[in-house]
Amino acid sequence: MNNKFQKTRIAMLTPSSNSIVEPWCYKIIGSLDNATVHFGRVEVLRIDNKEDSLAQFHDENMLKSFDLLSHVKPMVIGWNGTSASWLGFNRDRILIDLIKKRTGLRAVTSTLSILEALKLLNTKKIGFVTPYVKSIQNKIIKNFEHEELVCVSERHFSITDNFSFGEVAETRIAKAAEDVISEGAEVVIILCTNLEGAGIAPIIEKKTGVPVLDSVVLTLWGAFRSIGINTSCLAKWSPKVSTLN
Repeated sequence: MNNKFQKTRIAMLTPSSNSIVEPWCYKIIGSLDNATVHFGRVEVLRIDNKEDSLAQFHDENMLKSFDLLSHVKPMVIGWNGTSASWLGFNRDRILIDLIKKRTGLRAVTSTLSILEALKLLNTKKIGFVTPYVKSIQNKIIKNFEHEELVCVSERHFSITDNFSFGEVAETRIAKAAEDVISEGAEVVIILCTNLEGAGIAPIIEKKTGVPVLDSVVLTLWGAFRSIGINTSCLAKWSPKVSTLN
């Protein structure tokens, strides 16, 4: 940041039925001086392979929400959702360009931040923990394979109701992550911003030595990097990734 007294505002768009993003972002950013995070929502109620579910992520629906978020004059806007992991990474690359054209602001997304971290970690063998159904999980695995990242193990909870993702117990998420590590994953991605992985990810990472990437934490990591905030402030939440500046 150019001036230590300058207010650092970060804006995030999140699915309407997400109950995890806001409290965790507030908790994480609360440790930073003079930094705030502001939220908008876009309607997302269900995640499956049906057309009406996929249509929830129509660019224009999201762009109208980003327009409103730009009114708080943030330093960066983030899409705190992982839809591009199954719709295709180019969806987020195009979205970032559109946000910049409409608002003039830097933009980041959960999925592209995760992808960038994986490349910096220089590993190819990855594992996933998600709440999604098999058809969505298969698309995710295939999209990451296109980036030369091989899924060696995965767990998915076969849930379609987006609100219910946030009700999954931390103990269930932790067990799934440890199972994925035991099957050979060199990095685990808790892939969904409505899974409560931020608290358990550093515990598992410390226990196993394997980086555990939580989607909410990684969105903030991408946002911080984009505006020059040293990511070492995230060491409590993602020890290995916090060193990747």
